[in-house]
Amino acid sequence: MNYRIDAPLIVQGDRTVLLEVNSADYEAARDHLARFAELEKSPEYIHTYRISSLSLWNAAAAGLSAEEIIEGLENFAKYPLPDNVVFEIRDTVARHGRVRLSHDPYDETRLRLMSDEPLLLAELERNRHLKPFLLNRVGPHTLQVPASRRGHVKQALVKAGFPAEDLVGYVIGAPLPFELRETLRDNGRFVVRGYQRDAAEIFWANGSDAGGAGVIVLPCGAGKTIVGMAVMEKIQMHTLILTPSTVAARQWREELIDKTSIPGEMIGEYTGQRKEIRPVTVTTYQIMTHRKRGTKNAERRPLEEQYPHFALFNEGDWGLIIYDEVHLLPAPVFRITAELQARRRLGLTATLVREDEREEDVFSLIGPKKYDVPWHDLERQGWIAPAICYEIRVPLPEAERLDYIMAEQRQKYRVAADNSTKLDILDRLLNYHKGERVLIIGMYLDRLERIAEHYGYPLITGKTKVADREALYERFRTGEVTTLVVSKVANFSIDLPDASVAIQISGTFGSRQEEAQRLGRILRPKSDGRQAFFYSIVTKETVDQDYSANRQRFLTEQGYRYLILYGDEIPAALAHTQQRS
Repeated sequence: MNYRIDAPLIVQGDRTVLLEVNSADYEAARDHLARFAELEKSPEYIHTYRISSLSLWNAAAAGLSAEEIIEGLENFAKYPLPDNVVFEIRDTVARHGRVRLSHDPYDETRLRLMSDEPLLLAELERNRHLKPFLLNRVGPHTLQVPASRRGHVKQALVKAGFPAEDLVGYVIGAPLPFELRETLRDNGRFVVRGYQRDAAEIFWANGSDAGGAGVIVLPCGAGKTIVGMAVMEKIQMHTLILTPSTVAARQWREELIDKTSIPGEMIGEYTGQRKEIRPVTVTTYQIMTHRKRGTKNAERRPLEEQYPHFALFNEGDWGLIIYDEVHLLPAPVFRITAELQARRRLGLTATLVREDEREEDVFSLIGPKKYDVPWHDLERQGWIAPAICYEIRVPLPEAERLDYIMAEQRQKYRVAADNSTKLDILDRLLNYHKGERVLIIGMYLDRLERIAEHYGYPLITGKTKVADREALYERFRTGEVTTLVVSKVANFSIDLPDASVAIQISGTFGSRQEEAQRLGRILRPKSDGRQAFFYSIVTKETVDQDYSANRQRFLTEQGYRYLILYGDEIPAALAHTQQRS
């Protein structure tokens, strides 16, 4: 058996891959794995990845071949690859596109599900997921399915293990001629970056039926909004944009006015406060999923009756629907999206990780991953700020330890998160970063209120009025306010380019997507090239530490290493580490 002692990977027969962090080839091997595998564990020295069917299909949709995957694994593997893994990679990648969906030329109410393999169609005819949607067989290579169930058929095919290549195409929405500006309102120069232009072109695919639906994955701070606008410019049609919050919706509107020739009166806001339907309409997931109360047998009624604002999806002649932060897409919006397959759909996100494990639905209903850039690649190019991540572990005082021991399981995290020792560490970190733009982020509102009152810092929570939030964010941008205390409402789509320090005192249990978003709040490049610092203060030997380990997995996959410190090691350890960086 061949053995290469310096190689960083061990590929195992169960499709798991072990990666040695201390190898000289660690970064190159990690970047290769990130294209087709999912990170499962990331302790200090050995990281565990899993090669899943979905991760391989996303890789295939993005243009990566089975042979490229296998060749990369062979280049980095200590031992020969297991034969079954090589076979499964080839077989799984080959399954992508073996069945195709296209128009039925004789009946616009039906689609054709086709394959060059009659036996494969015969197998799918008997599949329990697909069977409810089958209408007729048309020869040995074709089945008919309802055009109205296009999304449901694609979901069923993913479950059956044969994701379809969707060649049905899209409706032509109402025209919206415009162009991206070269000069901004403040007379600054605006240029779409190379990777942003590449992402838009890959999504558009020259207007062919093979393009027009999919997800662009870019780090927070890398300009996903600009990618969305570049796609809009290529399509030149009425557009509906879904965002996580009213603040995010208004930021989209401001960006469109600043960077495109679309007049402000043609950009509508459809939120709890305004109901404007314009050629470009920006709304929120919250308003779209607002549900009528007190309706009998609500689940049996049409979606538009359960969710009255769903009518917006059909009230505008949309040529494009943009799902901002697509990893947050609520279940009801998945349901309506299954019926919107005739419209082009663009998902934007920093991570495809979903805590509800509905990544398959993103793949089948929004579209596969079309474009992805490793975070560190953009950091090296200067497009996002370099960052150092710390986990600071602190003990639980004896009295609070007793409360923790006696607490019910579901209450243990609350006790650990509220560890009073964290406030001492917070005080030391604030002194260390005095004069910098700082975000203090947490989960529990009463603790955040006490911190804000103690220091006299402004507090932003879900209760804060939208106008007040916008005013505080603007004061932070101008430097009038240098520190904000924020709840999870500030996790998403908030543009605070000068924030350089984030201190997390509690998180949403083990949420990896939240960790990525919180780091993203400080990754926008600084005008003076400053380093960004992300601190997570964790109660050691509790579920707080366990949850923190899970949250770190996504950042580790992107190439960030957490430096573990204990409370008595700062600030000396910080000064030493930062001096080396």
